[in-house]
Amino acid sequence: MDYLPDQLVWEILSRIKKTTDRNSVSLTCKRLNGLDNEQRQSLRVGCGLDPANEALTSLCSRFLNLTKVEITYAGWMSKLGKQLDDQGLLVLSNYCPSLVDLSLTYCTFITDVGLGYLSFCSKLSALKLNFTPRITGCGILSLVVGCKNLTVLHLIRCLNVSSVEWLEYLGRLETLEDLSIKNCRAIGEGDMIKLGASWRKLKRLQFEVDANYRYMKVYDRLAVDRWQKQWVPCENMVELSLINCIISPGRGLACVMGKCKKLEKIHLDMCVGVRDCDIIGLAQNSSNLRSIYLRVPSDFSLPLLMNNPLRLTDECLNALSSNCSMLESVRISYSDGEFPSFSSFTLHGIITLIQKCPVRELAFDQVYSFNDTGMEALCFAQHLETLELVRCQEISDEGLQLAVQFPRLSVLRLIKCLGVSDEGLRPLVGSFKLETLAVEDCPQVSERGVFGAARSVSFRQDLSWMY
Repeated sequence: MDYLPDQLVWEILSRIKKTTDRNSVSLTCKRLNGLDNEQRQSLRVGCGLDPANEALTSLCSRFLNLTKVEITYAGWMSKLGKQLDDQGLLVLSNYCPSLVDLSLTYCTFITDVGLGYLSFCSKLSALKLNFTPRITGCGILSLVVGCKNLTVLHLIRCLNVSSVEWLEYLGRLETLEDLSIKNCRAIGEGDMIKLGASWRKLKRLQFEVDANYRYMKVYDRLAVDRWQKQWVPCENMVELSLINCIISPGRGLACVMGKCKKLEKIHLDMCVGVRDCDIIGLAQNSSNLRSIYLRVPSDFSLPLLMNNPLRLTDECLNALSSNCSMLESVRISYSDGEFPSFSSFTLHGIITLIQKCPVRELAFDQVYSFNDTGMEALCFAQHLETLELVRCQEISDEGLQLAVQFPRLSVLRLIKCLGVSDEGLRPLVGSFKLETLAVEDCPQVSERGVFGAARSVSFRQDLSWMY
């Protein structure tokens, strides 16, 4: 080992991915220990860090070239010792000049003062905060003012981030490429307009509203009305995820969907106000679309104050099938409480989409219009590789038996389907058709019935959901 060149030893160390293995190797000799200290670029610590600030100082003194640090206190209890506090972030600022990516999860002792220390990390480009309840908008502002190279910002359950001056500042910087805001109660759809010119640079946006909190605040429902009808520059958006949002016709987030020319992935989960024209506009402008997820609110969850017809229909599916020739993944779901008679999409619309697009992954959750006739149509789906059926109660054994005829099907998942039994899986047994079969909570399917139906089989049955 003493005669090997440093470059070769570095190459050997770089191939060791597990942290425990790296730690073991570094203890074998002083040379490996020294080279590992120089090469180690990432660090993940949490509840075992005690005393936290002193231990982090020791680690950062040892690993001088850290670029990525993740601190997580998931499962923390007071008996495990005091959490890392603001002084710990001062340690990172002083000892990690190359820090680029920082994640703080369940760090409940961190305050705005600590974020102020991070503002001196001039190379910091990615910050992810998950449940840091003491941090406010002032702390976020102090950080973005100091870290002018910030391209990734994730805020998840940061309950006290209320002021949005930091959004305006990021808008002026025009550096942000990945923004995720989830369940930050004081930040609504109407605030997103403050990103301004940064919409032009943004490639990935995830925005999730706390649904339980929204309906306690009347002004949130009207917030999107403050958006002026204006041009939103978001031509570089590749991935867009909106959850529990209110889409106001002709403004706000509705404008965003129709302007994403490079969009590849769209995720709309329980978004009230989405209309056919929104999806049609998206389809016509996003020819590169590869993945779409639609979880449609039930008719009973739609606010009564909206008089426009909000139910999506086959018109939007037809637009997708006509304009999105690269669409590979389609997931359609209805929220709890949806009744078969209110199903938005007909079987004809769904089949047309599957026939015209190269769909490789298909998933339905409570889509009552999809039945055995739909399964028969999948026999001609030349690209379908993965099929997931969740609470699709119109599928019977007769339809399931057709799965063996699907040309390229390799993965099948059946979850909470009442109409299928061992008989439906019988043609698959011993056929070597499937690579993976997963059956969960289907009352008429037994563990014996899935045996031999795929190379890899998983079976679980918990019927408490039925009662």
